[in-house]
Amino acid sequence: MGCCSGRCFIVTFCIFQLVFTVERQVFDFLGFMWASILANFLHIIFVIVGLFGAYQYRPKFLVLYAVWNSLWLGWNVFIICLYLDVGVLKRESSILSLGIENRTWWFNQNLTCIFESSGRGAAEEGCVEIVHAALQAIMALIAFVAACYVIYVFTEEDDSFDFIGGFDSYSSYHSPAKSSHMALQPIYVYVFL
Repeated sequence: MGCCSGRCFIVTFCIFQLVFTVERQVFDFLGFMWASILANFLHIIFVIVGLFGAYQYRPKFLVLYAVWNSLWLGWNVFIICLYLDVGVLKRESSILSLGIENRTWWFNQNLTCIFESSGRGAAEEGCVEIVHAALQAIMALIAFVAACYVIYVFTEEDDSFDFIGGFDSYSSYHSPAKSSHMALQPIYVYVFL
């Protein structure tokens, strides 16, 4: 595995994705954000699949990893939109806690962003979650592009492989084909009981 190959990049990037996702998972557990916990758990599983796919030259695993990263990108855009109150999405809703009405750990610990508006400070919930989701979205986009590139490289390598006596019909390892005029006849087997 070359140091600057796409395969090496995917393996290294999967390790970074695992570290950042486990960190996010810990804080989602502390805040009882059950939908995010489930999504993070699935992401960890698919990143491990992508890691094995890159390490063991399995393009089908990398296809699964690429498809999951496109879904993961959509999930993180949803999280960003939820915390920014875009459209009908409101951060006060209990979508992420699956109806339990919990707040994030960052909000419960008063570790939120403070914006100065009209001379008074207004606590804005979700700033850290937006940064987490934006980082995960950027990583998912990079992982999708890198996985597509590595899939392309793997499939090109598969097509260029030639073993001894491969697809070359004029190879010196093969004897010329002999024509045979013998007709194939079915064989009948009788079983006596």
